[in-house]
Amino acid sequence: MDVSEPASISSGIAERYATAIFEIAQESKRLPKLEAGVDSLAEALDVSDDLRAMIASPIISRAEQASAMSAISDHLKLTPELSRGLGLMAQKRRLFAVPQLIAQLRALIADNKGEVRADVTSAKALTKTQSDKLIKTLKANIGKDVKINATVDESIIGGLIVKVGSKMIDTSIRSKLASLQNSMKEVG
Repeated sequence: MDVSEPASISSGIAERYATAIFEIAQESKRLPKLEAGVDSLAEALDVSDDLRAMIASPIISRAEQASAMSAISDHLKLTPELSRGLGLMAQKRRLFAVPQLIAQLRALIADNKGEVRADVTSAKALTKTQSDKLIKTLKANIGKDVKINATVDESIIGGLIVKVGSKMIDTSIRSKLASLQNSMKEVG
Protein backbone atom coordinates (compact mmCIF):
# COMPACT_ATOMS: atom_id res chain seq x y z
CA MET A 1 0.00 0.00 0.00
CA ASP A 2 1.23 3.50 -0.84
CA VAL A 3 2.03 5.49 2.32
CA SER A 4 0.64 8.69 0.87
CA GLU A 5 -2.77 7.08 0.34
CA PRO A 6 -4.25 7.74 3.84
CA ALA A 7 -3.08 11.36 3.74
CA SER A 8 -4.53 11.76 0.27
CA ILE A 9 -7.87 10.28 1.38
CA SER A 10 -8.01 12.61 4.41
CA SER A 11 -7.11 15.58 2.26
CA GLY A 12 -9.78 14.75 -0.32
CA ILE A 13 -12.45 14.32 2.36
CA ALA A 14 -11.43 17.53 4.09
CA GLU A 15 -11.42 19.46 0.82
CA ARG A 16 -15.04 18.53 0.07
CA TYR A 17 -16.27 19.46 3.56
CA ALA A 18 -14.18 22.65 3.61
CA THR A 19 -15.52 23.78 0.23
CA ALA A 20 -19.12 23.23 1.32
CA ILE A 21 -18.65 24.98 4.69
CA PHE A 22 -16.78 27.87 3.05
CA GLU A 23 -19.37 28.41 0.29
CA ILE A 24 -22.30 28.39 2.73
CA ALA A 25 -20.48 30.83 5.07
CA GLN A 26 -19.64 33.04 2.08
CA GLU A 27 -23.29 33.13 0.95
CA SER A 28 -24.33 33.94 4.53
CA LYS A 29 -21.65 36.67 4.70
CA ARG A 30 -20.09 35.03 7.79
CA LEU A 31 -16.51 34.55 6.59
CA PRO A 32 -14.91 36.64 9.38
CA LYS A 33 -16.81 34.60 12.00
CA LEU A 34 -15.87 31.38 10.19
CA GLU A 35 -12.20 32.40 10.27
CA ALA A 36 -12.39 33.11 14.01
CA GLY A 37 -14.09 29.74 14.55
CA VAL A 38 -11.47 27.88 12.54
CA ASP A 39 -8.73 29.53 14.60
CA SER A 40 -10.54 28.58 17.85
CA LEU A 41 -10.97 25.00 16.69
CA ALA A 42 -7.30 24.78 15.67
CA GLU A 43 -6.20 26.11 19.05
CA ALA A 44 -8.48 23.63 20.87
CA LEU A 45 -7.02 20.80 18.79
CA ASP A 46 -3.47 21.96 19.59
CA VAL A 47 -3.96 22.13 23.36
CA SER A 48 -6.30 19.19 24.00
CA ASP A 49 -4.91 15.65 23.90
CA ASP A 50 -8.44 14.40 24.67
CA LEU A 51 -9.91 16.15 21.64
CA ARG A 52 -7.20 14.75 19.35
CA ALA A 53 -7.79 11.26 20.78
CA MET A 54 -11.57 11.57 20.39
CA ILE A 55 -11.49 12.56 16.72
CA ALA A 56 -9.08 9.73 15.91
CA SER A 57 -10.78 7.01 17.97
CA PRO A 58 -12.59 4.22 16.13
CA ILE A 59 -13.98 3.00 19.48
CA ILE A 60 -16.09 6.06 20.34
CA SER A 61 -19.54 5.77 18.75
CA ARG A 62 -20.77 8.15 16.07
CA ALA A 63 -23.45 9.48 18.44
CA GLU A 64 -20.88 10.16 21.18
CA GLN A 65 -18.55 11.90 18.72
CA ALA A 66 -21.44 13.98 17.33
CA SER A 67 -22.51 14.94 20.86
CA ALA A 68 -18.95 15.87 21.82
CA MET A 69 -18.49 17.97 18.66
CA SER A 70 -21.81 19.71 19.31
CA ALA A 71 -20.70 20.61 22.85
CA ILE A 72 -17.32 21.81 21.57
CA SER A 73 -19.01 23.86 18.83
CA ASP A 74 -21.29 25.51 21.40
CA HIS A 75 -18.39 26.18 23.78
CA LEU A 76 -16.22 27.69 21.03
CA LYS A 77 -19.22 29.58 19.56
CA LEU A 78 -18.52 28.21 16.08
CA THR A 79 -20.60 29.38 13.11
CA PRO A 80 -23.63 27.22 12.25
CA GLU A 81 -21.93 26.13 9.01
CA LEU A 82 -18.80 24.87 10.76
CA SER A 83 -20.81 23.32 13.59
CA ARG A 84 -23.10 21.43 11.20
CA GLY A 85 -20.12 20.36 9.09
CA LEU A 86 -18.36 18.92 12.15
CA GLY A 87 -21.58 17.17 13.18
CA LEU A 88 -21.93 15.64 9.74
CA MET A 89 -18.29 14.55 9.80
CA ALA A 90 -18.95 12.84 13.16
CA GLN A 91 -22.02 11.04 11.79
CA LYS A 92 -20.05 9.85 8.77
CA ARG A 93 -16.98 8.86 10.85
CA ARG A 94 -14.81 11.48 9.18
CA LEU A 95 -13.56 13.42 12.23
CA PHE A 96 -10.03 12.08 11.64
CA ALA A 97 -9.86 14.63 8.80
CA VAL A 98 -10.47 17.68 11.07
CA PRO A 99 -6.79 18.84 10.97
CA GLN A 100 -6.89 18.78 7.15
CA LEU A 101 -10.31 20.51 7.25
CA ILE A 102 -8.78 23.35 9.26
CA ALA A 103 -5.89 23.68 6.79
CA GLN A 104 -8.27 23.66 3.78
CA LEU A 105 -10.60 26.24 5.34
CA ARG A 106 -7.65 28.50 6.20
CA ALA A 107 -6.42 28.23 2.61
CA LEU A 108 -9.87 29.05 1.16
CA ILE A 109 -10.32 32.03 3.50
CA ALA A 110 -6.81 33.35 2.79
CA ASP A 111 -7.32 32.98 -0.96
CA ASN A 112 -10.63 34.82 -0.71
CA LYS A 113 -8.91 37.68 1.16
CA GLY A 114 -6.01 37.76 -1.31
CA GLU A 115 -3.63 36.48 1.35
CA VAL A 116 -0.98 33.83 1.26
CA ARG A 117 -0.07 31.74 4.29
CA ALA A 118 3.61 31.25 5.02
CA ASP A 119 4.75 28.48 7.37
CA VAL A 120 7.85 29.73 9.15
CA THR A 121 10.04 27.54 11.34
CA SER A 122 12.74 29.13 13.47
CA ALA A 123 15.08 27.97 16.23
CA LYS A 124 13.68 30.62 18.60
CA ALA A 125 10.33 32.40 18.65
CA LEU A 126 10.32 35.39 16.30
CA THR A 127 9.96 38.83 17.83
CA LYS A 128 7.24 41.19 16.61
CA THR A 129 9.88 43.22 14.75
CA GLN A 130 11.31 40.12 13.05
CA SER A 131 7.81 38.90 12.07
CA ASP A 132 6.88 42.31 10.65
CA LYS A 133 10.14 42.51 8.65
CA LEU A 134 9.62 38.98 7.30
CA ILE A 135 6.01 39.76 6.34
CA LYS A 136 7.15 42.92 4.54
CA THR A 137 9.89 41.05 2.65
CA LEU A 138 7.58 38.19 1.65
CA LYS A 139 4.85 40.62 0.54
CA ALA A 140 7.36 42.45 -1.66
CA ASN A 141 8.45 39.18 -3.30
CA ILE A 142 5.04 37.51 -3.62
CA GLY A 143 2.85 40.53 -4.28
CA LYS A 144 0.11 39.44 -1.85
CA ASP A 145 -0.60 39.98 1.82
CA VAL A 146 1.17 37.34 3.89
CA LYS A 147 -0.04 35.71 7.08
CA ILE A 148 2.63 33.87 9.05
CA ASN A 149 2.11 30.57 10.81
CA ALA A 150 5.20 30.49 13.03
CA THR A 151 6.57 27.40 14.78
CA VAL A 152 9.71 26.84 16.82
CA ASP A 153 12.05 23.90 16.21
CA GLU A 154 15.30 24.17 18.14
CA SER A 155 16.83 21.33 16.11
CA ILE A 156 17.36 23.66 13.13
CA ILE A 157 19.98 25.41 15.31
CA GLY A 158 19.54 28.81 13.63
CA GLY A 159 18.16 30.49 10.53
CA LEU A 160 14.67 30.01 9.09
CA ILE A 161 12.66 27.57 7.02
CA VAL A 162 9.94 29.39 5.09
CA LYS A 163 7.26 27.54 3.09
CA VAL A 164 4.87 29.46 0.88
CA GLY A 165 2.67 27.22 -1.23
CA SER A 166 4.94 24.74 -3.00
CA LYS A 167 8.07 26.87 -2.52
CA MET A 168 10.46 26.39 0.38
CA ILE A 169 13.44 28.45 1.43
CA ASP A 170 15.68 26.68 3.93
CA THR A 171 18.36 28.88 5.48
CA SER A 172 18.67 26.76 8.61
CA ILE A 173 22.09 25.93 9.98
CA ARG A 174 21.03 22.27 10.21
CA SER A 175 20.48 22.14 6.44
CA LYS A 176 23.78 23.91 5.75
CA LEU A 177 25.61 21.42 7.99
CA ALA A 178 23.92 18.50 6.22
CA SER A 179 24.94 19.94 2.86
CA LEU A 180 28.52 20.37 4.05
CA GLN A 181 28.54 16.81 5.37
CA ASN A 182 27.35 15.49 1.99
CA SER A 183 30.03 17.51 0.20
CA MET A 184 32.72 16.05 2.47
CA LYS A 185 31.48 12.49 1.81
CA GLU A 186 31.76 13.08 -1.95
CA VAL A 187 35.35 14.30 -1.65
CA GLY A 188 36.82 11.55 0.32
